[in-house]
Amino acid sequence: MPESQLRYPNLPEPLLRIVEARHHDPFEVLGRHDQGDGNVIVRVLLPRAERVRIGKGDIELSRIEGTDLFVWEGPASAVDDDYQISWYDKQGQVHIQHDPYSFGPQIPDFDLHLFGEGRHWHAYRFLGAYQLEVDGITGFQFGVWAPGATRVSVVGEFNNWDGREHQMRVRPGSGVWELFIPGLDAESLYKFELRSAEGVPMVKIDPYASAFQERPDNACILHAPSDFVWTDQDWLEARAKNNWQQQPMSVYEVHLGSWRRAEDGSFLNYRELAEQLAEHCKELGFTHLELLPITEHPLDASWGYQATGYFAPTARFGTPDDFRYFVNYLHARGIGVLLDWVPAHFPRDTVALARFDGTALYEHADPRQGEHKDWGTLIFNYGRHEVKNFLLSSALFWLDEYHIDGLRVDAVASMLYLDYSRNDGEWIPNKYGGNENLDAVELLRQLNTVTHEQHPGSLMIAEESTSWPQVSRPTYLGGLGFSMKWNMGWMHDTLSYMEKDPIYRHYHHDLLTFGLLYAFTENFVLPFSHDEVVHGKKSMLDKMPGDAWQKFASLRLLYTFMFSYPGKKLLFQGCEFAQGREWNFDAAAEWELLERPQHQGVKTIVADLNQLYRTEPALHEVDFESSGFEWIDCHDSSQSVLSYLRKSKDGKQLVACAFNFTPVPRENYRIGVPVEGYYREAVNSDAELYGGSNVGNRGGVHSERSSWMGRPYSIPLALPPLAGVIMVLEPSSAASDDANAADASSPTAPILAEGRAARNTTDTDQSGSDNATNSPAATAAADTQFTTYPMESSR
Repeated sequence: MPESQLRYPNLPEPLLRIVEARHHDPFEVLGRHDQGDGNVIVRVLLPRAERVRIGKGDIELSRIEGTDLFVWEGPASAVDDDYQISWYDKQGQVHIQHDPYSFGPQIPDFDLHLFGEGRHWHAYRFLGAYQLEVDGITGFQFGVWAPGATRVSVVGEFNNWDGREHQMRVRPGSGVWELFIPGLDAESLYKFELRSAEGVPMVKIDPYASAFQERPDNACILHAPSDFVWTDQDWLEARAKNNWQQQPMSVYEVHLGSWRRAEDGSFLNYRELAEQLAEHCKELGFTHLELLPITEHPLDASWGYQATGYFAPTARFGTPDDFRYFVNYLHARGIGVLLDWVPAHFPRDTVALARFDGTALYEHADPRQGEHKDWGTLIFNYGRHEVKNFLLSSALFWLDEYHIDGLRVDAVASMLYLDYSRNDGEWIPNKYGGNENLDAVELLRQLNTVTHEQHPGSLMIAEESTSWPQVSRPTYLGGLGFSMKWNMGWMHDTLSYMEKDPIYRHYHHDLLTFGLLYAFTENFVLPFSHDEVVHGKKSMLDKMPGDAWQKFASLRLLYTFMFSYPGKKLLFQGCEFAQGREWNFDAAAEWELLERPQHQGVKTIVADLNQLYRTEPALHEVDFESSGFEWIDCHDSSQSVLSYLRKSKDGKQLVACAFNFTPVPRENYRIGVPVEGYYREAVNSDAELYGGSNVGNRGGVHSERSSWMGRPYSIPLALPPLAGVIMVLEPSSAASDDANAADASSPTAPILAEGRAARNTTDTDQSGSDNATNSPAATAAADTQFTTYPMESSR
């Protein structure tokens, strides 16, 4: 005979399962039950109770001997439907509460139906824990998906973390367990206790929890509905109407825990961070702030990329309302907020999603599908409807509840490929025999479709490092539907080039020109992110070769190149003032370096580049089409010089850019231009203001009627050493207006016509400068400057 029956020989099986906390439907036993003869029976399980009464105390329940189960049977008229329980603990203190088992199911069948089909975009509204009023009685409604569990309970400080007291009911066919607990106070701590099919009890955090304790504690926190007053309606309306593709976008990427710290080394609060970050972004001209993951996570060293709370801002920096203040404050100052979001994997922490109900629920059971060996993490099972709903709901949650302007989706490449970082035999092909993760592709397409539909103007940005086609193209054209994609190929090639000694750079000229072969196949962001300044990769400053002067000059040159190159921009914290050491997640950035003129100079040029980028349409209006870019000369590898044009959407505004990647100044370096006029030197990275040697063009140069590089005009430049110059055609001096009014017989009319043709057609006859070479890669880039090509290799 089982031990339980020996202990309780006269206890019926349903009651025995309740007492032992292994009943899948406690409502079958507990609560008020009609006996069919005018009488009712009321059963209450209260492990902490000495005596239990109903109502005002005139009905006392009897304890079933040897158990914590109390029972009363009598006329139905004696017990109201919404009866209250009065019980006394061992200290004689009385507790009065409504019986949770007197309330019916609260989750609508329709929600469960959509959830089971993978079409519920707001699962967090019925799963997790949220305050609810039922029949005039306020409490908290709990819901959790755990189809493999045989029993689930809500545990917390309100029941002494005892899984016997608040056992949940399962909704048949859905795997969802629910319970309404009346009278609970906001800010109470809770978790779920689950019993696996093997009978093993487990305590888990709520996957849909909206708040957690600060690590190392990890209990979930009950929150009443927020009364925070948003004031960013104008921002949201403008965001929905703006054409972001033609707007400037310069992103400042930040890890909140290491951007700045309090004097005692502790974290700053979201509210303090909001004010300081807004001031910094405004001073430097950044349009957006991107946060490394602030979804709750247990380990600081993961930087937030191993999340356990997909619906909760981390408690390290404050409360959910503190984070609402953060976003609202930045919006009020014209700064967008983006979040890094991680649907590619999750940690193995036993208290979180891993084997949540005793089975591989959120992950794949087969390690060939379910494990990231590189990161020691687990992979979501994207083919399971409920898992897909979990991720889609998380993404929308941040847009809905916190007014986030977009998500940067982390590690997309690892989602797309079944054989990502795996050897032969370590992965399972899809049903067609390929290496594409078809379920992940479907999830990403649905993610981008739904977020863009529900939040027009929101941005979905992919960190995707391979040649997967059409990542940032609409789903109806066969693309993945992202707004933009990080240009990892450009980043790797450019940094590889800049890290080389200038004396050898002319051998690697193609690293700078190759990117234009695919620059317009996607909507690209140019990222110098946290990944490039950690794990032995050196800081941006230390990547640069040469002595201190050359390092700073090369870094200023690199930023000038980036801000004039087609694509939106991104810089990680510390890069904007040339931090000396690698990024350390556990310490504040080296702000003290700004006391040194060289570092202040880098900060100043970043601010000036942002200002020029934001105010000059030619530098941001046509980032994603070839019509906004034109090589002047990409052939001059012998002198390591590049030059190109950027143009506004209407073609009337023109910027000429030239870059000298050697420490040799080049006087009277001539470049061809299509339009006559005065070219103002808007930025010279060698200016004394930035810490340079002050070689320059005295504010600007007038074009000369000297045909050069296949163009009717040219400008002679002083190209400073290890520097770039950005020359803006002054509107008042542009000759294009004169050309429109010129008589056809005018000697300048045919020349200007040729200039227009050169700007709008592929010119394979440009000979470049007198010092031009014909390296194959450079020639290919020049010959195909207006043609869209797919990426030829994984970057």
